[in-house]
Amino acid sequence: MVELQVYAVGVRAPDKLMGLDLELGAIPGVRYKADTLHDMIFLESDGPISLEEIRSIFNKLDLQARFVGPIQPAAQVARL
Repeated sequence: MVELQVYAVGVRAPDKLMGLDLELGAIPGVRYKADTLHDMIFLESDGPISLEEIRSIFNKLDLQARFVGPIQPAAQVARL
């Protein structure tokens, strides 16, 4: 299991949360929780997941994803 924390300013906006739900819901084995008070998203994945894939989802929604905390080896691609 891969766990990631993503900080993205503005993710608490209803349209951003709806877009995030649509995009992340399309990826099998991915679950997430939103902490709207702190603009944080907590992601879990049953298999390996690419940081680039997550970053591109946030970019599509005009959000800048900042990965917080340790990045597990199963999360591919280096943290930027």
